[in-house]
Amino acid sequence: MSKRAVLEVIALDAEDAVAAQAGGADRLELVTDMAADGLTPSPGTFASIRAAVDIPLRVMLRLADGFSAGSAADLDRLVRTAGQLRESGAREFVLGFLGDDGGVDLRAVELLADALDGCSWTFHRALDHAADRDALRKQLDGVPGLDTYLTAGSAAGVDDGLPVLLAEADRRGEPGYAPQILVGGGLCLAHLPRLRARGLDAFHIGGAARPDGWTGPVSAAAVAEWRHAVDGT
Repeated sequence: MSKRAVLEVIALDAEDAVAAQAGGADRLELVTDMAADGLTPSPGTFASIRAAVDIPLRVMLRLADGFSAGSAADLDRLVRTAGQLRESGAREFVLGFLGDDGGVDLRAVELLADALDGCSWTFHRALDHAADRDALRKQLDGVPGLDTYLTAGSAAGVDDGLPVLLAEADRRGEPGYAPQILVGGGLCLAHLPRLRARGLDAFHIGGAARPDGWTGPVSAAAVAEWRHAVDGT
């Protein structure tokens, strides 16, 4: 039997998490403040979600909108926060930082990867805003814990990025292309057949799981529709 595709859903709280798991989500990305495109939740929020569901949780490490790690003090704070989350039981994370030139902020990424001490983590859609995504992938090749890239293939979303996603899927095995591609960012059900046909097997949804928008909760029925579509294509 083939391994089923991964469906990851953004959750803001325990209510979201319970609904997402009931709908068939395999994993959750935990964030707060979607007005800033998703920031780090508190250890208390993580603990309440961990107590409510038993599927894997990936916790965002990001203190401000944008893709900068901020000042040295900001980065120190983020490292401390990562440590607090690990003490609360977090074992999977999401992060990604760029410098002013659009290249990866390797120092920030390596510092956090070191603090995570082997925990699995996703490099998020900072990849889609990088000046050179191929160079970024190669610079991060071999950084401990990196097993996933969350990407739409373009800063504008999957509609524009589909050719890039398909091309990168064909580069599996090359340096920098071993991590799993987690497709997200303007992802629609109509995109799934082409993505699945090319072997892409991980999908990330946020607003698509919320019929009432970000002011409303995750809908188990909406997640179940995606589960069925992902499994059926």
